[in-house]
Amino acid sequence: MIYDLAIIGSGPAGLSASVYASRYGISNVVIGGIAGGLTTQTHEIGNWLGTEKIAGYEFAMKANAHAESYGTKNIVALVDAIESKDENYLLMLSNGEKIQARTILLAMGTKHRHLGAVGEKEFTGKGVSYCATCDGFFYRGKTVAVVGGNDSAAGAAVYLGDLAEKVFVIYRGEKIRCESFWANALEKNPKIEILYNTNVKEIRGDGKVQELLLDNNAFNNSDILKVDGVFVEIGSDPNVELVKNLEIEIDENGYLKIDPSGKTSRKGIWAAGDITTGSDKFKQIVTAAAEGAIAAHSIHTYLKK
Repeated sequence: MIYDLAIIGSGPAGLSASVYASRYGISNVVIGGIAGGLTTQTHEIGNWLGTEKIAGYEFAMKANAHAESYGTKNIVALVDAIESKDENYLLMLSNGEKIQARTILLAMGTKHRHLGAVGEKEFTGKGVSYCATCDGFFYRGKTVAVVGGNDSAAGAAVYLGDLAEKVFVIYRGEKIRCESFWANALEKNPKIEILYNTNVKEIRGDGKVQELLLDNNAFNNSDILKVDGVFVEIGSDPNVELVKNLEIEIDENGYLKIDPSGKTSRKGIWAAGDITTGSDKFKQIVTAAAEGAIAAHSIHTYLKK
């Protein structure tokens, strides 16, 4: 079978595109890891219109179920390579499957940035985490640190504040760069303390995380901060390794360049969501979903021609 559209990525952009494609009568397949992408790691979503509050994982499951309700095939796998085949594209999957499609939508999103601190790699899974909602439960009644100053970092700190005994937010800047909603939530929780103008130089421990070496004496005139765990929330980078051989145009920061319809510089390939230069790089569920819908509309027009 040759699909009209192969969607790579099962986050909000990919699933939204699938819903629209199915409604246009475009045969499509969604290929990705965890349905919902990074939204599954979000503690709480409060800015999706019409839904006052919903857990990230619940949102992801509902989005996936919505797409599947139209009969979309959803393959849990990674795409290892993409090749041109006649006038179509051939996708080689990590499960050994091969998918052929007339068009492709790239919606792989972003991947977590790493601190680069000494000990980070060694203690990953042993006190170093990149997902508060995944691992926060294990730190109930303990002391943890969240590194970062964006919305994700603030949200993680607020979530952990309901579980941990003490939460330190370590940020290299002078002021947290999050929404006022999250800033107010941080301020209201007496268990959360913010250490400004501070970086983590080293993560230490004996088999598990026990302390952080800071680059100044930010905590009680000491450069040592005793913690049981550290959550890294310092942003993300576009996940573009898969398509580098396709010579698709990217910007100086590695994001896929798209036009207003979602088209990339390569014929037959569109992109949507956090991986693109669209929506002023405003990485939100609503913008990713919108880009997915716009791309599906453009693909429909292309296929009709």
